[in-house]
Amino acid sequence: MEARSVEDPAAYAETVLPFLLGAPARHNLFLGILDTLQRRPTIYTAFHLWVVEDDGEVVGAALQTPPHNIAIAQPGAPGAVDALAVAIGEAGIRPPGVVGGLEEARAFADTWCARLGGQHRTMNRQGVYELTEIRDAGGAEGAARLATEEDLPLLLAWQADFIAEAVPDHVGDDDAMRRRLTALVADDGFWLWVSGDRVSMTGVHEAPPAGVRIGPVYTPPSHRGHGFATALVAHASAHALAHGNTRCYLHTDLANPTSNAIYQRIGYEWVCEATELRFTP
Repeated sequence: MEARSVEDPAAYAETVLPFLLGAPARHNLFLGILDTLQRRPTIYTAFHLWVVEDDGEVVGAALQTPPHNIAIAQPGAPGAVDALAVAIGEAGIRPPGVVGGLEEARAFADTWCARLGGQHRTMNRQGVYELTEIRDAGGAEGAARLATEEDLPLLLAWQADFIAEAVPDHVGDDDAMRRRLTALVADDGFWLWVSGDRVSMTGVHEAPPAGVRIGPVYTPPSHRGHGFATALVAHASAHALAHGNTRCYLHTDLANPTSNAIYQRIGYEWVCEATELRFTP
């Protein structure tokens, strides 16, 4: 079993995509980042890509866009996650943490801390959901529209508010976030719900070959309780399904039972639990 790094995102995608597509919903974040690296190479100024192969068969994968966490794929063989942790550590790379399906993220973090010292702590628990048809489109007052360049200041402010509320210890890159949002708006990938004023937002990120990732979903506190986010997520999801995608993926905060119930009512079905683990000295 060999873990190795790959320099070219296109070559990496050719190698790992068949493996990742064994569980596309579980790997939707991984697929989305990999798509961005290929289609929008200026978004991330640096990246690291790893694959684990056993007798020529891919059995593991991980990637990082510093300063973000390692994203880890579900392993295809015992020892694949350990091989990734060893190879990444020996390369001198020190990510702030790891994100992925609960089992593989914990396995990576356990091996990482056993080899390099320190501990890991849970930053959040996420539900990963998948939708293939809309069951309930909601009934909020107003309508959805695509965000434009003029909306960018508001989107950036709401994105910062979302992070401060949902993941206050988030490790990220503000410049990269600005580039991602700008590119997403240019690609008609960000939606607003308008009811008199702009009251809710969500993004639609490509997760090829057949899906999209919905999020973040954010409604300012003063506009909550009116069903705006429900209607917006339903609209964005329906639009994606009507334009060449067969499924939509969405991550929720498992500490928020209200949002989990709302998305299930729309038609999102439970796939698995994911988590973000932070390494501490």
